[in-house]
Amino acid sequence: MNYSELYKKSIDFPSTFWEDQANQIEWYSKPSIILSKDENDYPLWFKDGELNICYLTLDKHIQDGYGDNIAIIYDSPVTQTVKKYTFNEVKTEVAKLAGGMVSLGFKKGDTAVIYMPMIPQAAFAMLACARIGVTHSVVFGGFAPHELAIRIDDCKPRGIITASSGIEVDRLIAYKPLVDEAIELSLHKPKKVIVFNRKLGARIPFKKNDVDYDALVYGSEEVSCIPVNATHPLYVLYTSGTTGKPKGIVRDTGGYATALKFSMQYIYGVKQDEVFWAASDVGWVVGHSFIVYGPLINRNATIIFEGKPIKTPDASTFWRIIAEHNVNVMFTAPTAIRAIKKEDPKGEFIKQYDLSCLRTQFLAGERCDIATLEWYNENIPVPAIDHWWQTESGWPMISNMMGVEYLPVKPGSAGKAVAGYDIQIFGENGQELGPNQEGYVVIKLPLPPGTMLDLWGDSERFKMGYLNKFPGYYFSGDGGFKDDDNYIFITGRVDDVINVAGHRLSTAEMEEIVSSHHSVAECAVIGINDELKGQIPLALVVNKSGESIEHFQLEQEIVKLVRQQIGAVASLRNVVIIERLPKTRSGKILRKLIRSIADGENFQIPSTIDDESIVEEIIDVLKKYKIGVYNKN
Repeated sequence: MNYSELYKKSIDFPSTFWEDQANQIEWYSKPSIILSKDENDYPLWFKDGELNICYLTLDKHIQDGYGDNIAIIYDSPVTQTVKKYTFNEVKTEVAKLAGGMVSLGFKKGDTAVIYMPMIPQAAFAMLACARIGVTHSVVFGGFAPHELAIRIDDCKPRGIITASSGIEVDRLIAYKPLVDEAIELSLHKPKKVIVFNRKLGARIPFKKNDVDYDALVYGSEEVSCIPVNATHPLYVLYTSGTTGKPKGIVRDTGGYATALKFSMQYIYGVKQDEVFWAASDVGWVVGHSFIVYGPLINRNATIIFEGKPIKTPDASTFWRIIAEHNVNVMFTAPTAIRAIKKEDPKGEFIKQYDLSCLRTQFLAGERCDIATLEWYNENIPVPAIDHWWQTESGWPMISNMMGVEYLPVKPGSAGKAVAGYDIQIFGENGQELGPNQEGYVVIKLPLPPGTMLDLWGDSERFKMGYLNKFPGYYFSGDGGFKDDDNYIFITGRVDDVINVAGHRLSTAEMEEIVSSHHSVAECAVIGINDELKGQIPLALVVNKSGESIEHFQLEQEIVKLVRQQIGAVASLRNVVIIERLPKTRSGKILRKLIRSIADGENFQIPSTIDDESIVEEIIDVLKKYKIGVYNKN
């Protein structure tokens, strides 16, 4: 079956199509109701089915005789460690941790926050939660205590699973003090904090509710998988919202498992027992779907990589790992490739390694610029496949489906709609636009299995944010267009969320923090193009009358504030002082105009602007501080 036939079947006969795919995984009780609707008239998949996703990732393969196959490869250049775990070994670790959690009072329906670096125990914790029906919420280790506290208050975990430290190229990051501070800040107080001691020298302040991870696992019995309903929340994963309050994306279990098995085979084209590497973090959706659950469901060895594409020790790291671990298919962000390209523009490091095992390189997390794609193609003779999806979808929405048919690559496009996604481009009034007309990227309901179930504790916000703008359609929040061949080009967010090195961050939240500085009267934070990270934030501030703070001091203080409250992941470096912000006569800040000026794009001054002369003022300031496009002049 070619791409066109598969795609048509998925759109014309969704229930039959996804029932066939659901039969590719094992259920305790197979669903008889394939597609239905919840009380909000939102589609539900497989609602009467029962399964356990931890069983699919581990126990099933062991029962099928593959227990001694490699499941997880831990490669940590920052600690100079490589360790491989078989399915049998992972199952023992997971089942004993799950038993320990049960002994601490965790039960089906509870939630648990996981705040860990890229170590195998992070995956063990996720799988242990899934094994006993506990909904996990993994929080990226780069987030500051303030952000962690917000998530604790929203999902109200029974406990937190963390580690003594993370490790960067040149420093330890003590996690336990950050967790303790987050608990102090939060209104909800978790009952237990399970701490894995990495024995790297980080300080571990011990409190009465703390539990040693190793002692808990050592002293516990293995427990079996607990059957859960297909619609049982497997996890809550927070993504930035335009209000500054993170949105808790709820993922189901049955639809997700079905979609991940389908993805591994039909999108990524990975065969069982091959090695798959997603160079991401478990704190992001890529880590959930394609470091932990997807590869293990498909009986692939998956790599947990604790390092950076450069400086651990150099720009050869990715190529060493591919060659050393016989990686067949890889997934990373264009940011990583840009960083390698910057350090090794002629690809000299690549020539040191035999990469003949690598079949396909997937790129996602942000739009892949043409220069990066061309550099990759010049240096590595395997297809580089840009594709597009969201935390909300949980798996790819636009891609070249390499397990079905390799279609020609069009630089700048993420490919065609993946089977199951009826993607259309709408104008402002909900009319479908023709080829090469830019508009809103929307998807006709029902979305396929594995996509978001709801927002945790906030169904109204779910409907307002995704469903109400175009009734009967999911609104992606992105703009884009289709060409004459139905290739889809994503042009970027239409709200105030920016994409920094593949991480979605709220400019509204940053504005709240910047405006909290005692010298700031008002401000705007926008995302501007960056050669390395795709986008970086830029803060424009208007000082309070009478304030005479030096620009350098203000910049340092604001950068520190954002780092403390959001984390280093925010990447705010540039703060400029201006006399006034460009606004409409009704008082709305013209952020898109500022962004266009900084990026050197053609722009029209809106007729609603209160004073056109402000445009020249902004240009002068950006030139003075060499910001954006003016950094090249």
